[in-house]
Amino acid sequence: MTPEHVPIGDFRFLYGPQVIAGVGSAEKLGALVSGPALFVTDAQLLSLGLADGSLEALRQDGRHVVVFDAVEADPSRETLERAVACGREAGVEAVVGFGGGSPMDVAKLAAYLLGSGDDLDDIWGVGRAMGTALPLILVPTTAGTGSEATPVSIITLAGGEKRGVSAAALIGRYAVLDPALTIGLPRHVTAATGMDAMVHAIEAFTSLHLKNPISDMLAVQALKLLSVNLLHACDAPGDLHARSAMLLGSHLAGVAFANAPVAGIHALAYPLGGTFHVPHGLSNVLMLPHVLRHNLSAAMPLYAALGDIVNPALSGQGEQGRAAGLIEALDTMARASGLPGRLRDVGVTSADLPQLAWDAMLQDRLLKNNPCLIEYRDALRLYEEAL
Repeated sequence: MTPEHVPIGDFRFLYGPQVIAGVGSAEKLGALVSGPALFVTDAQLLSLGLADGSLEALRQDGRHVVVFDAVEADPSRETLERAVACGREAGVEAVVGFGGGSPMDVAKLAAYLLGSGDDLDDIWGVGRAMGTALPLILVPTTAGTGSEATPVSIITLAGGEKRGVSAAALIGRYAVLDPALTIGLPRHVTAATGMDAMVHAIEAFTSLHLKNPISDMLAVQALKLLSVNLLHACDAPGDLHARSAMLLGSHLAGVAFANAPVAGIHALAYPLGGTFHVPHGLSNVLMLPHVLRHNLSAAMPLYAALGDIVNPALSGQGEQGRAAGLIEALDTMARASGLPGRLRDVGVTSADLPQLAWDAMLQDRLLKNNPCLIEYRDALRLYEEAL
């Protein structure tokens, strides 16, 4: 069968927000917003002055801007509800999410809840948020989460449980990709968020459900951009070319996994964030090689194709060698970036592993996308290998 006659199959694809990219683009938000706006961010970004240009642009012509800067890592339901109350009291007509994944996740749900009037408990899960959100502009300050591209928001509930809302109504109207905002990132943040984006691309490309040729194309291009530029962005943090490539790669991976959802790596990473407050990108890095090896028998042809992308020197090897080479290349890259490599490095002990494995089993919406079945005993073994 010739390549042009290979059946593609039926699929649906949801494109993301309108993209506005370039140095200084975050200082032109005034043209994107009319009326009072809720500006969702975190206190550290404000203290660093990263939001100054965006806030000045929004306040042009006397526009009222309400700043909510209380977003923490792994944002809680209480934080989200406070942001919504702040916006409702001010009568805002638009929402801006400025920062990493946490501020953007809060901004997405705040824009939806303010616009729709829905109750949060009625929309958990996939496709249940059917109302209309306020206009939403998302401005990432890290190149990793891809949250500006996705219809998903993750909130941490009591006890550390992470729960999500996934619906087209959460997609922003604009994604503003300004590489200048990522220049000051510490090396470990650049590394962890960049590796997070690579995990998004890999899991989208190998997702058991909703895999499609458009997501595949975006995932491959994302992985090219990210793998070539990650270590250079760490070593030369002021290089705007590398920063631009990382930010675009992160966004493309976000659009890919918004349509072909992530899987086992994320499922096992979430409990590390919820219980030990390990940053999400680092949680993914810690579980990455172990879950990939678990999946190797089922996903070998796909991993082999990605191996050529991450390390072109693998192209002359057989399928098994290229697939194994992908895992080795990613692990080598993570170590070269300076990220910790073991769960014990972030405070996890062997006594914690059974509960982590049970918590991972709660992530059914992710586990069902994994190329290989992951049951409790598998999760426990994978955490043991990662310890």
